[in-house]
Amino acid sequence: MGLKKLTDRIYFLPHEPERDRPMLAYVKGDKLSLAVDAGYSSSHVKDFYGALEAHDLGKPNFTVITHWHYDHTFGLHAVKGASIAHQKTNLFLKEQRNKARDKRYIALLKQDDIYFEREYAGQNQLNITVSDIEYANELTLNLGAVTARVFHTVSPHSEDTTCIHIPEENVLFLGDAASGDFFNGGFMDKIKLNRLIQVISSIDCEYCALSHCEPMRKRDLLAYLDGIK
Repeated sequence: MGLKKLTDRIYFLPHEPERDRPMLAYVKGDKLSLAVDAGYSSSHVKDFYGALEAHDLGKPNFTVITHWHYDHTFGLHAVKGASIAHQKTNLFLKEQRNKARDKRYIALLKQDDIYFEREYAGQNQLNITVSDIEYANELTLNLGAVTARVFHTVSPHSEDTTCIHIPEENVLFLGDAASGDFFNGGFMDKIKLNRLIQVISSIDCEYCALSHCEPMRKRDLLAYLDGIK
C-alpha cells in the first residue's frame, strides 16, 4: 500500500484494515514538514518513511499526535524530528508506560485486540515514550507557505483529542474524533458529538481526514454525523 496525494502539499499512507493501522499523513511546507500521528509500531513508522522516500519526501520535522490510543502512538519512539501532543496525551502515555513494565501487559493487549496481536506478532516488549513538546489549548506551526493549527477539542472518542487544520490546503485532520469511545464498548456520547459537529462546521475546509477511512468532503462528513447525532 503506497502513499496517496490529497492536495499539492498533503500526502497520506492509507488506513490498513488487516491490522487496523490508522492513516499516517504528511504535510510538506517550503521549510519544514509535519506528520500526523506516530503509528502503531516502529514497523508502521518504517513503512511510512519508506513510502515517503519513494516519493522523494524527507522525514518529518514534526509529528503531531491526535490522541493517545496505541495504534496512533506506540510508534512514537521511532519517529524522527520533534513530536507534539496535548498534555493529556502525555499523561495517558505515562500510564501506559507504567503498565508496560509488567511483562504480562503486552500479552493482555494481544488477547483483547486481534489487531494488536497481528501488529505485535512475535514481540513481547513495548517501547512507550511521551512527546517532546506538549501543549494545552492550541499552537500554530509555520512550515513555510503553509501553516498547521494544532488544537484540542471535545470528542466522544477520547478526552485528549487533537485536530490539525491546514488552512492553505483546506484540510482538517480529525484522528478518530468522530468515533465512539473504544474503551467503553463504543459508547457514543451525543452531547460531545454535537459539540464536535459545531467545531467542524465552524472551520473553513474542503476535506476532513479521519484515521480509519479515506479523506472525505466536509459536507459529506457533516451529513453522516448529522444522521447519528
